[in-house]
Amino acid sequence: MKILIADDHGIVRRGLQQIIALRAGWTVAAEVARADEVLPALRGNAFDVVILDVSLSDRSGIDLLAPLHAEFPRMPVLMLSMHAEKQYAIRCLRAGAAGYIQKDASPEELIAAIERVAAGRRYVSEAVGDQLAVQLVRGDKEPHERLSERERDVFLRIAAGSTASEVAEALHISVKTVSTYRARIMEKTGFESNAEMISYAIRNGMV
Repeated sequence: MKILIADDHGIVRRGLQQIIALRAGWTVAAEVARADEVLPALRGNAFDVVILDVSLSDRSGIDLLAPLHAEFPRMPVLMLSMHAEKQYAIRCLRAGAAGYIQKDASPEELIAAIERVAAGRRYVSEAVGDQLAVQLVRGDKEPHERLSERERDVFLRIAAGSTASEVAEALHISVKTVSTYRARIMEKTGFESNAEMISYAIRNGMV
């Protein structure tokens, strides 16, 4: 099995290599640190699985799923994340990922996840499975799930206590644009203040 790893932390890539090397016949055929390197790497070799970090330095891994599957529709992608599962897992699966696993998972769980997605099946942990069941029963969306990818980025930074200027600098947008996103966030979620956003994010383990 040939695997492509896309993660912007060298120590994470090294750890993944060591785990994957435990399985006979498995190899990390390529590794990249940036989102814009993923598609060129896929074009240059034949892979069986892509392990893709949710938060690459230059672009969200979730945003990369659409162009990746447009060019490689049958390529199974296992999303790797340091974020709380309930916050990101369902979004990744809805965007086309074959599986979702957190970076604190055991080596055994990682190997099981790779095997499952390589076989054309989906992989989620028990916690994610429970969350999917809740979503199926309720049939509605949590406030933060109504936001676009960029709105969510702005929301999380505000919820973490960043000022409008700090958010603008981090996302390379203007302060006026941050204010526009904030207004959209409040319209979609029903929050009426930054304090409500912060409180919601803390309750849901998002910050």
